[in-house]
Amino acid sequence: MRAVITVIGKDTVGILAGVSNICVNRKVNIIEVTQSIMQDMFAMIMMVDISGSDVPFTTLSEDLREFGEKSALSVHIMHEDIFNSMHRI
Repeated sequence: MRAVITVIGKDTVGILAGVSNICVNRKVNIIEVTQSIMQDMFAMIMMVDISGSDVPFTTLSEDLREFGEKSALSVHIMHEDIFNSMHRI
């Protein structure tokens, strides 16, 4: 099962590393990453495989949310199916 992680906020050192560390610690495989810096704003979309995760989806979501709060970032995760449904015309 796949999920989409989005990160938006002021660019600082270690954002990608912080999100990646959470994924590693929760046995989440990173499939693809795209990121962009526009002036001083950081934006990232990460496709991940959560099928091997050793925690419930809600725990992973909470871990990412907490990282976002500590780093003054907006960090969200949603199942790929929900993401696709939201973006259909």
